[in-house]
Amino acid sequence: QLQLVESGGGLVQPGGSLKLSCAVSGVNMDDFDIGWFRQAPGKEREAVSCISTSLSGDGAADYVDSVKGRFTTSRDKAKNTVYLQMTGLKAGDTAEYFCAAVYAIHRDMCYLEAYEYDYWGQGTQVAVSS
Repeated sequence: QLQLVESGGGLVQPGGSLKLSCAVSGVNMDDFDIGWFRQAPGKEREAVSCISTSLSGDGAADYVDSVKGRFTTSRDKAKNTVYLQMTGLKAGDTAEYFCAAVYAIHRDMCYLEAYEYDYWGQGTQVAVSS
């Protein structure tokens, strides 16, 4: 049974950084695309980034425009963990962050649509405030 557990959230000042982790268990992580999503209070869930599977093991990442150049997604096969490194945080990044997984159909391509994903973690809260 695939399980996803997020961690690393917290309170950070504007301009600061956080690194979120998504620990994947129960499956071979290399067979699954991993997406990051967030949901702010009173708003709909939105995509943040995704990272595909890859023959090289690193995966190809994609990002929504609002986080490009600030956020980086990576995979660590040895730790069965996917990371979301967030820098230059803004108040608008405040949300609960979720990771999600779907069995990969294509290598080196992932999806930024939530409906594509079958498995979800419980989330970790990120608050950006001075």
